[in-house]
Amino acid sequence: MLLLTGTICAAALVAPAGEGRADTLQEALALAYQSNPTIETARADLRAADANVAINRADALPDVRANVTYTEFVKQSTNSFTAPDRGLFAGLDLAVPVYQGGAVRNSIRAAQERVLAGRADLRGTESGVFSQVVAAYMDVIRDAAVVRLSRQNVEALGVNLQATSDRFEIGDLTRTDVAQSGSRLALAQSDLLTAQSNLISSRERYIQLVGKEPTDLEPPPPLPNLPDSPEQAVDVALRSNPDLIAAQERSEAARYDIKVAGSGRYPRVELYTSGGYNDYFGTLGGGQADFVSQAETTAQAGARLSIPIFQGGRPAALQRQAQARASATLELAVAVERDVIAQVRASYAAWIAALQVIDATTTGVDAASLSLEGVRAENTVGNRTILDILDAERELLTAQVQLVTARRNAYVAGFSLLAAMGRAEAEDLALEVGPLYDPVANYEANTRFLWDWSMDPDPVAQSSRTVDTRAQDARIADEPVFDAQ
Repeated sequence: MLLLTGTICAAALVAPAGEGRADTLQEALALAYQSNPTIETARADLRAADANVAINRADALPDVRANVTYTEFVKQSTNSFTAPDRGLFAGLDLAVPVYQGGAVRNSIRAAQERVLAGRADLRGTESGVFSQVVAAYMDVIRDAAVVRLSRQNVEALGVNLQATSDRFEIGDLTRTDVAQSGSRLALAQSDLLTAQSNLISSRERYIQLVGKEPTDLEPPPPLPNLPDSPEQAVDVALRSNPDLIAAQERSEAARYDIKVAGSGRYPRVELYTSGGYNDYFGTLGGGQADFVSQAETTAQAGARLSIPIFQGGRPAALQRQAQARASATLELAVAVERDVIAQVRASYAAWIAALQVIDATTTGVDAASLSLEGVRAENTVGNRTILDILDAERELLTAQVQLVTARRNAYVAGFSLLAAMGRAEAEDLALEVGPLYDPVANYEANTRFLWDWSMDPDPVAQSSRTVDTRAQDARIADEPVFDAQ
C-alpha cells in the first residue's frame, strides 16, 4: 500500500508479542482526523468562509420588504377638521438591482477565491496536525525504548555494584571501585527517572492530539512517495503545498477587492415597485366622513439611477487602500514561497542526515557492545579496571539511545518533508475513516439556499474530550522497543 523509501521501515522496530490489540499509526491519524479540535476549528472556519459567497451574492438579488403601521392621532391641529383619528398603513416594496458598478460581481469572485484559500488552509491544518501526531507517536515509542534501556542499565549496574562489593569484601578490589560503581548506579537511576518523566509527557501529548491513551503502539509503516532529491521535493511543494496555495488564492482575491473598492465611483441602477393600503376606520373627513373613501390602495413602479458626482475622494482612497492590501498579499505569497522552499530543503536534509546517523550509530552500537564484552573479559584477567567496565557500559547505553533517537528523527523528518510537499493528507495516507470530510458539500448547500429562514442546527462540539482519560505513568510492559542491537 505504501512505497518503501530509505531505511525507515517497520523492520527498524521490534514489538513484543502481546494479548491485547495494538494501536497503529494509521489508527492514531484517523482518530485525529475525526475528533481533533484544531481540525474541527479549521472546518468551521471554512464553512464561515463559504457563507461569504452567499452573503455577497444576496446584494445582486431582489429585495422584498413589507411594512405595516397603525397610528392613533392623539391630538390634532385645531385648524384641522377632516384629519382622521386613527389609521392603518400597509405597504410592499420590491427593489431589483440592475447595475452596481461591478461591486457585487467582484465581491462574489473575491469570496470564491477566499473559499479556495480556506480549503487550502484546511488541508494545511490537517497536514500540520498529522505531523504533530506522527511526532507524538514516535516520541512515545522512542521514550519507551529509552526507559527500557535505562532500566536495563540500572539493573546491570546494580548487579555490577553487588559484584564489586563482594570482591571488595574478599580484598580483590578497593573501596574506590565500590564508590565508582555506586556513583554510576546513582546517575543511571537519575537518568531512568528523567526518561520516565519524558515518557509520561510524550503519552500526555499523544492523548492531547489523538484523544485517547496510547496502547501497545505498533511500529509505523514505511513512508510513501519520498523524493529522490531536494529539487524534486521543491518542485512538488511549489505545486501542492497548501500554505502556498492559500497565500496565492488570497492574493487573487485581493485583486477583485481593488475592483470592488473602485466601483463606488460608478452609477447605480435599480428597478423598483411598491404598493400600499391605507385604512382610516371611518375617521377620515370629520363631518364629511360619509362622502370620503376610508380605504385606498396605491401602486408605483419605476427605475432609479444614482450617479455619484463628488464623494470627497472616498472611492479613490478605498481603491488605494485595496491596492496596498493586494500588494501585501503578493509579498506574503513570496514570503510563504520562501518559507516553503526553506522548509522542504531543511526537512530533506534532516531526513538524509537522520538516515546517515542511523547507519553510523548502528555501527557504533555494534562496536560498543563488542567493546563491553572485551573489557569485561580483560577485567577477569586483571588488564582492565572496574572504571573501564563502567565507561564501556555507559558508551553502549549512549549509542543505543542515539540510535533510537535517530530512528525517531528520521521518520519524523520524512513525514515533515511529505507535509511540506503537500503529500501528507488524509487521501495520501489512506486513512480508514469512511468518507472523508467534503468541503464542497457545505459550499454547495450555502449557494443553493435562498430562503431567509433556512438554518442549520445549533452547533455542538464535534471533537472528543480527554477529561476521562487516566493520568499517564511510565509503565512499558506492552510498549514496542527499537531494535538497538
